[in-house]
Amino acid sequence: MSDLQEYQAGQADQSQAMLGAHLMPDRQQTRFRVWSTLASQVQVRVNGELHPMETLPGEYFEAVLPVGAGARYQFVLDGQAVPDPYARSLPDGVHGEAEVVDLDAFAWQHTDWAGLPLDGCVFYELHVGTFTPQGTFRAALERLPYLKDLGVTAIQLMPLASFPGAHGWGYDGVGMYAPFAPYGRPEDVMAFVDAAHGLGLAVFVDVVYNHFGPDGNYLSTYSPSYFTDRFHTAWGQGLDYAEEHMRRYITGNARMWLEEYRMDGLRLDATAAMEDDSDVHILSELASAVHALGGSHVMLAEDHRNHPALVTGYGLDGIWVDDFHHEVRVSLTGEHEGYYGGFQGGSAELAQVINRGWKYEGQYWDVPGEEHHRGEPADALEAPSFVYCIQNHDQVGNRALGDRLHQSQGVTLEEYLGASTLLLTLPMTPLLFQGQEWAAGTPFPFFSDYRGELGRLVSEGRRREFAYFSGFSGKDLPDPQAAATFQSAKLDWSELAAGMHARTLALYRTLLRLRREDPVLSVRSRQAVRAGSLDVPGQSGVTGRRAGTLWVQWTTPQGTRALLWNLEQTPLDAPTGLPFTLPARVMLRSGDDLTGNVTPVSLSGRPLQPGEAILFGEDA
Repeated sequence: MSDLQEYQAGQADQSQAMLGAHLMPDRQQTRFRVWSTLASQVQVRVNGELHPMETLPGEYFEAVLPVGAGARYQFVLDGQAVPDPYARSLPDGVHGEAEVVDLDAFAWQHTDWAGLPLDGCVFYELHVGTFTPQGTFRAALERLPYLKDLGVTAIQLMPLASFPGAHGWGYDGVGMYAPFAPYGRPEDVMAFVDAAHGLGLAVFVDVVYNHFGPDGNYLSTYSPSYFTDRFHTAWGQGLDYAEEHMRRYITGNARMWLEEYRMDGLRLDATAAMEDDSDVHILSELASAVHALGGSHVMLAEDHRNHPALVTGYGLDGIWVDDFHHEVRVSLTGEHEGYYGGFQGGSAELAQVINRGWKYEGQYWDVPGEEHHRGEPADALEAPSFVYCIQNHDQVGNRALGDRLHQSQGVTLEEYLGASTLLLTLPMTPLLFQGQEWAAGTPFPFFSDYRGELGRLVSEGRRREFAYFSGFSGKDLPDPQAAATFQSAKLDWSELAAGMHARTLALYRTLLRLRREDPVLSVRSRQAVRAGSLDVPGQSGVTGRRAGTLWVQWTTPQGTRALLWNLEQTPLDAPTGLPFTLPARVMLRSGDDLTGNVTPVSLSGRPLQPGEAILFGEDA
């Protein structure tokens, strides 16, 4: 059976990967293949020389030429030179020539890596361009021992697919198969993953399959069938997952990251926007295709709808849960603008989220412009399937100035450290955003590199999108297109050594060690934990900022643990009304400076200060 017959016989995943340019087994020749419903004549220009492509049934075009890795090429459709949307390398950007690459040439060193299950993950979200001053994979690789020492176990890379310009967040990707060239070459990505695996760190990548960016997407030049008017997104036409080639473009891309780059899992951006009227939803097919690879590949959905069926029905492994972040933020800031208007904050609300997994289980979401019943009960999901955070790229970067939680008006360092303690002791899967572990002083504003009119439209569109946040009405907002905005987001690694940064880092390292080694806190089950609220006399019923004291109790055959987090503005001497007896041993106080050899002080020895959390323990 020929390749084309195999393609048409339905072996789509294997043969669809052949679109674009792929080396033949002898590595001395390259097969170039195109599918186009518009072009009547297709050529390929390789190293400046035009070559005709044979017309094959099914609207395919093909040429096999005696060129190897390093050759530069573009396809020419009816006389128009067009970049290859299946390119594996775009060294000159999304509008330039592609490069033939040999992805099998990399010499992997850590081939015994077996992956990491979700219940072993502590995620660290990382933007390659701002994680180091150099903004490259090679520079980030040098920081991997730091992440290992910190105690995180899984790196969550923000999108790598090629996008226009010299810098950006990456959610406007268009060259889905080609890693963004300013971060490094494909082999640099592989070297980063290989080095991480050698240190026992898993690597995940954020993929955007709900839309493509507004600049540089050439799929419709080959065929408009990739898109449909049946669905629309905030970014334009919907992707037609019912069209076989679009479907395989997506599933083939997922398999590329996992098989060829040996990533451990994917974070699927905005799955609520992945509308599909096919018999088998694209999310279900993605989950099936990924899990069929074997090993411990993990699929996570970023989805605000609180739909447990993403896991129980489609077969994904976990969900980024907004509700926990929003309740923490409202508790500490009292904000109620925009989507924060659906949350009250305070210890009682936080306890509900911890006990139920998320807040909204079908209640009415009464946020202007979005009124509807939201969510379903999550009883069928275990703790690892909930990815919790107190910061991520969206919740920092979607603020007008890109200010972090500890930089927000009215939030004290004690409150920030208390929130961190809660996050890292719960059995749910925690996610940290780069620099969070030392209370980084650098912001993370939105930045992109669109030129001319498109740049102006993107900047204005962002103001409109977040108009409900009062900060976006100011006149001195950072210009997303200014290079200085991008530069401001780069982490300052000199901060770690002293002051509040060193103190915060010491707490994070201690908490991550306890999470890993403590026989009770290492149990990843919702059945082992319950939460509740103690209201201060005379202030019960107060909602919004700093209401009550949150308690969390863990009960396992190995022992018990209990956490108190004081969300009030006054010290707490002795809690009353707890439905259990506090264990006698104080394991940790978030208010202690752990950069020195500090012995935790009992609650009676020092009142629980505003914003402070204290962890008690008793072994069986």
